[in-house]
Amino acid sequence: MKTILFIIQKEFKQIFRDKSMLQLIFILPILQLLILSNAATFDVKNIVITFVDNDQSRESRDLINSFKSSTYFKVTEPYFSEKEAIQEMQKGKTDIIVNIPIHFDRDLQKDQKTTISVSINAIDAATAGVENVYVTQIINTYNQNIQMQSNYFSGNKEIPQNIMVIPSFWYNKTLNYKTFMVPGILVLLVTMLTLFLSSMNIVREKELGTLEQINVTPIKKYQFIIGKLFPFWVLGLVILTVGLLIAKVVFNVPMLGNIFLVYGFTSMYLLLILGFGLYISNHTETQQQAMFIAWFFMVIFILMSGLFTPIESMPKWAQSLTLLNPIRYFVEFIRMVLLKGSGFYEVLPNLLIVTGFAVFVNGMAVWSYKKSN
Repeated sequence: MKTILFIIQKEFKQIFRDKSMLQLIFILPILQLLILSNAATFDVKNIVITFVDNDQSRESRDLINSFKSSTYFKVTEPYFSEKEAIQEMQKGKTDIIVNIPIHFDRDLQKDQKTTISVSINAIDAATAGVENVYVTQIINTYNQNIQMQSNYFSGNKEIPQNIMVIPSFWYNKTLNYKTFMVPGILVLLVTMLTLFLSSMNIVREKELGTLEQINVTPIKKYQFIIGKLFPFWVLGLVILTVGLLIAKVVFNVPMLGNIFLVYGFTSMYLLLILGFGLYISNHTETQQQAMFIAWFFMVIFILMSGLFTPIESMPKWAQSLTLLNPIRYFVEFIRMVLLKGSGFYEVLPNLLIVTGFAVFVNGMAVWSYKKSN
């Protein structure tokens, strides 16, 4: 026990002696959480929309004003030629072109129907889909207002029936994307920092030549491994604490669940990540190699974790691969506990899977570490 405490004390001294390491551990994660949480958004705003108003009527102007009143659109000066508007889209100066036909007002009043052409730049398919929903909603609202104000409903002058829908938003009442993204980004930062530091830790000893000296001492393998990794386990919990404080104070993320459950799950999750970092360091000779391999796996883990792309939207084979992704289970867990207030039994499957991964990965890491007395 004294040997383990001595190694832990030595590791903490080495960490706090290196000023660049302190910046990496404490300052960078805070900046990343503040920046990424504001930049990574699912909201599509500042959509540049151009109208080709061939009718120049009161109704066409009312339609254009409906888009101007929306905070999601930036309405450009109208064009009188669709060709000019298309040229603007080709230059990347507009995202949507709405072509209002001639006799728009007359057809709407006389025939009770008309057609509007909407052209959307769909290079980014996801953004184009959201833009299409926005445009459709505004046009439908405008159409309902026209029906209510018009005197030409039908021959018997019946007023059309309207269905009012009152949605109830659970877990994120304000529909603020930060409420959804901040917990996931916090998971990402905790994972990246602990994985990179642990994977480069033993490799650094190899580069300095001190690992060979340690290997010929009476220190047991488990004593050395625990002593080297325990400080990073503590630092992972410290980063989690700082991140939770920022999430609550800065972004007002609700924390409906048991916070001790979050720390318990994170403690087990960190054992998994530290074991994975140890396994990487056992099979690399330089810190550059360890960093490259760790980053290679992190890119895959991040993109297939459900943090930015819903797992349900992935192909079946990709959804199957995400079952091997530890970040997926932590992202699901922290969102369930913080945002939905889920209890122990609701998150038990995630905890059991992470525990199984931790036992397996740490077993492989300890087995692969070679020590000669």
